[in-house]
Amino acid sequence: MRDAAGKVVAYLGACLVTMRVGTFLFGGVEMDDAGGGPPASTDRRYDNDAVWQATERLVDAGVTAERLGYDSYWLTEHHFQHEGYEVVPNGLMLGAVIAERTERIRLGMAFNIIPQWNPLRFAEDFATLHNISGGRAILGVGRGTVPREAETLGTQIGSFDNPSQVKADDLNRQQFDEAMQVIQMALDQETFAFHGEVYDFPPPGIPDRGGTVKELTLVPRPRYPYETWQAITSPPTLEQVPRRGWGGVFWNNHPTFLTERWSRFAEVYEEAHGRALARGEKRMLVLCTRVEDTREQAVEKLRPGHDEFWKFLGPYGWSKGYMGADGRPAPAGLVPTLEESLDQRIFLAGSPADMADSIGWYRDLVGVEDLLLFPGMPGDSYDVVEEQMARLAEEVLPLLS
Repeated sequence: MRDAAGKVVAYLGACLVTMRVGTFLFGGVEMDDAGGGPPASTDRRYDNDAVWQATERLVDAGVTAERLGYDSYWLTEHHFQHEGYEVVPNGLMLGAVIAERTERIRLGMAFNIIPQWNPLRFAEDFATLHNISGGRAILGVGRGTVPREAETLGTQIGSFDNPSQVKADDLNRQQFDEAMQVIQMALDQETFAFHGEVYDFPPPGIPDRGGTVKELTLVPRPRYPYETWQAITSPPTLEQVPRRGWGGVFWNNHPTFLTERWSRFAEVYEEAHGRALARGEKRMLVLCTRVEDTREQAVEKLRPGHDEFWKFLGPYGWSKGYMGADGRPAPAGLVPTLEESLDQRIFLAGSPADMADSIGWYRDLVGVEDLLLFPGMPGDSYDVVEEQMARLAEEVLPLLS
């Protein structure tokens, strides 16, 4: 391990009493033409070699994240993306490879798209990863974004561009809610049975050696405690996640909306569980970052990836956490400019001192205990991504003491 990395590990180990810092990557292919102009996101197509090169570099980046002292490393699940933005269909499987090559770093998914899974197969895979990693897997769950994959894999999604948005969202939410009940019963109980409107485990009347199956046992089950985290992306989710006792992940929110939602999460948790949360407890903040020697350089380097990010995700309604001119949430489908993202503090760019000031500002604003840094924009080379991970760990985070 390099001396500089050793210093970062020592620093982060001392700092984690107050803030755990992870890093999160989409897992896309490298692009030489990222930006807000052509080609349209749907016109991109990358071959299998480019996809697999990105996959191999994602594994390498997980090893690098441990060497740099990060507490956790997160990927995301998506399917059928020939456009190359997110090429990991099964982060639990990839996590097993990273776990074998690391010793300490925790491994999460932001997020496993639960309605697209058989919940019992998912529970088996998660428990297996958690056990073979020595208890390092994080249960990150979500409902999805992309209709192409949702409807191909047995659900629907109420994205902004879906004409059946309300009906699709209701179905997806019902599937998610029942699937999570199944998953947690299977992970936590010696035996279980679940009979809902969507899932029926075990189905009635299964013959088994002269009798019928009445209940099931997950094999294996977790041998270690585990954390559950869900993205906070809608008012219903903001009410449901704290009631279930899970952690909530906040991303792409104007600071005004962030503080309101952060506080509401704590209120609901206390109502449901009879215990007040510490100021940042059970809430995670994701920040998109770019660090260079000067702010001007950081803005210039961030622009292509930022614009590609929103060209891809704006049509799905991801920018609803931005503030509109009237002080209310921005209209669905907004594709923000980089200047809007920087002015609203949703993306951060600057020198190491600038970045430390910005992250510290958020820490003071809401009492962040779990911070997830997003240092790689769509199209960035993995050499750049790993350089950004290193600069954040070695030059920015030590300034937060």
